[in-house]
Amino acid sequence: MVESENTNSIIERLELQVNSFQEGFKILSDSKSLDEIGEHFTHLLRGNLLLTDINLFYRKNEKSEWENLFISNNNSKEYLEYLKISDTFYLNYENEKKYKVYSTIRCIDNSYFGLVIGSKIDQSEFNSVDVIALQIFVRLLENAYQSFVARIKEKNLIFSLNHKVLQLNSLVDTGIEISKLENNTQLLELALERAVALTNASKGIMRIMRDDRVIASLRLPNTINIAEALKSTDKIETTVDYKGYSYIVTLIDKESREGTIKFDETDEILLSAFARQVYGAVENRELHKEALENETLKKELSVASSIQKKIIPESLPLIEGYDLAGINIPSKEVGGDYYDCRVLGNGKVALIIADVTGKGVPASLLVSTLSASLHAYLEMNIPLDELAVKLNKLIYQSTPSDKFITCFIALLDPDTGEMNIVNAGHNPSLHLKKEKVLEKIEAGGVALGMFDMGLPFNSQITKLEKGERLLMFTDGIPEAMNDSDEEYSDERLEKFCTDYCFHEANLFVSQLVADLRSFTKDTPQSDDITALYLIRK
Repeated sequence: MVESENTNSIIERLELQVNSFQEGFKILSDSKSLDEIGEHFTHLLRGNLLLTDINLFYRKNEKSEWENLFISNNNSKEYLEYLKISDTFYLNYENEKKYKVYSTIRCIDNSYFGLVIGSKIDQSEFNSVDVIALQIFVRLLENAYQSFVARIKEKNLIFSLNHKVLQLNSLVDTGIEISKLENNTQLLELALERAVALTNASKGIMRIMRDDRVIASLRLPNTINIAEALKSTDKIETTVDYKGYSYIVTLIDKESREGTIKFDETDEILLSAFARQVYGAVENRELHKEALENETLKKELSVASSIQKKIIPESLPLIEGYDLAGINIPSKEVGGDYYDCRVLGNGKVALIIADVTGKGVPASLLVSTLSASLHAYLEMNIPLDELAVKLNKLIYQSTPSDKFITCFIALLDPDTGEMNIVNAGHNPSLHLKKEKVLEKIEAGGVALGMFDMGLPFNSQITKLEKGERLLMFTDGIPEAMNDSDEEYSDERLEKFCTDYCFHEANLFVSQLVADLRSFTKDTPQSDDITALYLIRK
């Protein structure tokens, strides 16, 4: 009976602090820096538990030293030896010591908070309510820090994506500017300058060679020693050969806000694109003036196409127990359709298909943004419905009002066949079950980038049993038209799925395209044709 009364008393006293807990979490979550989190946390403990001697420490990882985050008394550092690294939360309470409470909190990024607390203001002992409240506030600190880390990652991600979009836009602009220059030296100087600027390289060198001999060179800045600069191990390089001359472009020492870092794949793509632009521009100097504009446009589209080919996989990963095939046939040199298959760090497989409004370079740039965003967000291992909300906000903020993306994403667990699916305004994918029962998967919400009104995206769980299939496709297939303006239609596509259960995914895809061609005959292709087909063996 006494124990019950004590329990009820604890619950009643904690209920009085519920608002304080809620307000405390909001205050901590709104903190804009680590120091601010520490200051707010200690203020909350002081006000709620009537403490004055509160000391909060922080260490970035197990090997680093404890740093002062918010210290009331320097003598508390003597208790750092009691702060043991642990994967689980613990709270030590000892009446005999000057400092009554000490604890280590492990955070999501493997950093740690250390807490050392002295006596209460009234010198009373810590009671059970105090201990429970302290545990709750420590959990609030942990959750607030997790939110803080997520905001930093999201901010860095958006910055990186915006920078990549800027790079792609500048790449096209540079191609136009280069094509207008009549002097080859000016052309090469501008290309080297832009390549250095867009990749954040600190040095750039272009050597022009003939018969294995350097006959001319450009450098940026013009004070560097070429021989010394080329000794650097942090560099990327590409070569363009034209009529017996070799143009070797080398970018050295990539800079960032954190100092010198490694060049990434995007830098290599940009450098390769610049090299092709240089090649095209040098070639154009010898062409007739009346053909200059058409040739320039062709080179720009070639650059955009080469970038898009880097995004759509040349080959799909092998998944044990499954057979997978995909196809993308753009209606123009560059298109707005996209598919991908990625094996994630947690062993799951992401199957993606998307369709951007419009075609050509603008659509391909938006495909690039979607691909980069998905690559980052999928590795964060967040729920699909939350991922769709983040993608929607990002696409909405970085595109004009007439651009949006329909997208279908399936996260497959290869061991069980379970699929977590979200459909953002895309064509329903077709799940061919046993006994040739066809199910349309329509779970999801509006297209990405169409609205930013907080609309939810509903994910769906389904399972691909052995022998079952999944077809993901864009509207270029059912809406393909023949010379009588008749559509291939959803009905014909569904019938093809049920009638032709080939044992190989590649055979199904090739036969589907053949059936589409037999329907449209010589009618020009009006939209991109894209499909991804999965068989569980």
